[in-house]
Amino acid sequence: MSRSLPRLGAVITGRRLPSITAPRALVVAVAVGLAISGAGFVGPPDHLPTAAARVSDPALASKIASVMKDSRITKGRTSAVVYDAATGSELYQRSGGRASIPASNTKIVTAAAALHTLGPGYRFRTEVISRAAVSGGTLDGRLYLKGYGDPTSRSGDYAALAQRVRAAGIRTVTGKLVVDATYFDSVRYNPTWKTGYADDYYAAPISALTLAPNTDYDSGTVIIRYRAGSVGKKAKITTTPAAAAASLDLRNLTTTGKKGSSTTFSASRIHGSDTITLRGRVGAGRSGSRLITVNRPDLYAAAVFRAELKKAGVTVRGGTTVLVTPTSGRRVLGTDYSMPLSQLLVPFMKLSNNMHAEALTKAMGAKRSGAPGTWAKGLAATRAYLSATGVPFTGLVLTDGSGLTRSNTITPRAMGTLLVKVQRETWFAAFKASLPVAGNSNRMVGGTLRRRMNGTRAADNAWAKTGTLTGVTALSGYVRGRDGRLYVFSMLSQYSGASPRPVEDKLVVALAGWRR
Repeated sequence: MSRSLPRLGAVITGRRLPSITAPRALVVAVAVGLAISGAGFVGPPDHLPTAAARVSDPALASKIASVMKDSRITKGRTSAVVYDAATGSELYQRSGGRASIPASNTKIVTAAAALHTLGPGYRFRTEVISRAAVSGGTLDGRLYLKGYGDPTSRSGDYAALAQRVRAAGIRTVTGKLVVDATYFDSVRYNPTWKTGYADDYYAAPISALTLAPNTDYDSGTVIIRYRAGSVGKKAKITTTPAAAAASLDLRNLTTTGKKGSSTTFSASRIHGSDTITLRGRVGAGRSGSRLITVNRPDLYAAAVFRAELKKAGVTVRGGTTVLVTPTSGRRVLGTDYSMPLSQLLVPFMKLSNNMHAEALTKAMGAKRSGAPGTWAKGLAATRAYLSATGVPFTGLVLTDGSGLTRSNTITPRAMGTLLVKVQRETWFAAFKASLPVAGNSNRMVGGTLRRRMNGTRAADNAWAKTGTLTGVTALSGYVRGRDGRLYVFSMLSQYSGASPRPVEDKLVVALAGWRR
């Protein structure tokens, strides 16, 4: 997969304010503009009452009840609510107070809490630091690379930092390259995640210093590229970024098959292991790639940074070590910044990026309770926001920020209440624009809803977050009816037979076509 939204970065030295290059800023603005104007975006209401006014629409409730008579609902475990977005009045509920696994609907909660706790202008950063004196182009000591959790860092950003080292007059570093990821704790894999998918791209370890190999910003992963070698010999293996290979233990157990033979290539990594094992056959003339997680994102990022330093003409004589950067005598040679949170929400929410959710969760914890950022601290910040917003806590359990875990539970009533209340926030426009838009084929607008509800009244008219785990489906968001009324809906399902997902679409389409 590839995402069209570029990363907005800036490198500064000393105490100068960060600058944004016009072309990169323009492309990001266009991408975010598409997410807004392309979706027929409607901003927050001019007025929301402090107390919900009662709105009754029994005909609508009856219509929704008929939709819910579907056997995929009656044979499963589905909870749902519908609210009038302007008043907060409950128009329909089916077990609305029953807790259910939200899957990636958890990201709605995380995004709102992050916008409140960190602010829409929040930027992750990565610093390169020196402490020793520079004489004759030689830094007589260590060079420090300190991360603050940026899940959108790419090779080009480390290249820019390497150029700042060169611009500081440094040609040789006599000491080691120090990797500092202590802004987050050392628990990189959430304890409630299954270890069986630890090598899958959507479950990468979370580190304060990491790297994404693609424009999807899948941080903590590397692209393994393979192509056929001589028949009977091993397939040829490369990585993207190329420098990543220096930090990885790649075990190539592949073979090259005859012309016309099938390709059975696989790549796997056991939880906690640095070894990536490559198996299977690659047919003659064939090639391909696989995205896989790394065990130590900090060392992965360091390997890429070292390679970029070498390209910039900077030699580091020492090896790489993991330490805490001293607070005294620091000189920041360069800082790389991510795009602001208001823009980062687009790839995060549209494409349901788990690593973004977890980085934001730990960043909230670090800001609210001090470094290191942890899941416990970050989730406490999330709960604090929900409490202040008046979201009911009945049945609420949060153990991660992305919804990859099956331990999270929330009620549709809590989710719906949050979606009503966030309309009052100054950042609501950015929040709503980040939600996938039904039936919009533009990947950075439609996101995970781009192939759903196409050709219906809900297309380009419903903004909602999807959620999927085995036996779990969820959909929560906003849709505007034919009479102009904006509805909030939340539908959470657990099932063992046929998926209720088509009924989610029927619910939203029914609301989109409703006229009082």
